[in-house]
Amino acid sequence: MAIVATSTLVDVCFTVCTALSESDITAVLCGGSAATFYAPQAYQSKDADFVITMRGDTSKGGGVMKALGYTLRGSTYQHATNCFTVDFPVGPLAIGDDLIASWETFKREQEHLHVLSRTDVVRDRLLWYYAYTDISALHAAVAVAMSGEVSLITLRDWSVREGEDDTFSEFLSRVQKAVALYEPDHRV
Repeated sequence: MAIVATSTLVDVCFTVCTALSESDITAVLCGGSAATFYAPQAYQSKDADFVITMRGDTSKGGGVMKALGYTLRGSTYQHATNCFTVDFPVGPLAIGDDLIASWETFKREQEHLHVLSRTDVVRDRLLWYYAYTDISALHAAVAVAMSGEVSLITLRDWSVREGEDDTFSEFLSRVQKAVALYEPDHRV
């Protein structure tokens, strides 16, 4: 459970989440790092973003990060040998105005990782696209949607509430084109 120079972003995420949990701190992976978790071939984040959702004795959190080899510089934890930084954006865990009360938990040997659901990661990336016309966020949203099951109905309804139904059509068109490339007989 050590972070070394060659640890991947996913390795870092599993290790940090597990170590925090052992101190009764629940942290959920979100943002671009969650997109990297689901679609590493299409999107590579350089940091891990965790929102703390349930807190034990939070004074232990800094000690946990220090024990993993991190030093706090400004608001970012930087590792002594690994290139991936760790950030803890201020909660609550939300996508826009929608509070998130559930997430996925993945296990890997003795470690675990709490991460937003695929559908919520797509919403998060679409939010960046809607707000900033961030084309890399749109590409990440498509890649995450292609990586497993997402609720297109939830995504559409949320986009309509955000006033982005026309922009959602661009996302849906890209998903349909991607599906056609991989499964010519499949329809979304």
